[in-house]
Amino acid sequence: MELSVLNKEGKETGRMITLLDRIFEVDPSDHAIYLDVKQYLANQRQGTHKSKERAEVAGSTKKIKKQKGTGTARAGSIKSPVFRGGGTVFGPRPRSYDFKLNKKVKQLARKSALTYKARENGIIVMEDFVLDGPKTKEMVAIKKNLQIADKKSLFVLPAENKNIYLSSRNLQDVSVIIASELNTYQILNAKTIVLLEGSVKKLEETFNL
Repeated sequence: MELSVLNKEGKETGRMITLLDRIFEVDPSDHAIYLDVKQYLANQRQGTHKSKERAEVAGSTKKIKKQKGTGTARAGSIKSPVFRGGGTVFGPRPRSYDFKLNKKVKQLARKSALTYKARENGIIVMEDFVLDGPKTKEMVAIKKNLQIADKKSLFVLPAENKNIYLSSRNLQDVSVIIASELNTYQILNAKTIVLLEGSVKKLEETFNL
């Protein structure tokens, strides 16, 4: 699959770049995508939820009424879960939602997501560029020149670039990521993937099992 390389003005540079079939034209696996997205979202959960059980709530341990003769059930503590203000039975506890996913499954999921984007013509290749400083208006201009001003877009960089990251931070519909950290969720969450020319080589190295 060949695409034209565009510049910051959205015009063709006259160069073509080949996207490898083993990355952008695979037989997609929806189940692999499901597992990878599930793991990504699970990893975002803090798992710090906690409720107090009867041993942890504040309250007297004095027996609140006599054992027999009241006509009601026996009760030994005001902290019992049956009383208002008592402890919670089987309440949430801090835990980790992480789960293991094989590397090859994750790779297949990302290749499948990129394949779907390629089929939808949702991939743009742009020549490498640098910004003199963090300027949001320059990122807005680039999106406008690429005709994706109203689309949620993901810029894939070959390496970390602080100015590009800071320039896009205030734009709600723009995300920036380096090629080695590209994940299935962000690929699917974006309408258009903008690959910088140098990031294509990085992707080939990342997916070279």
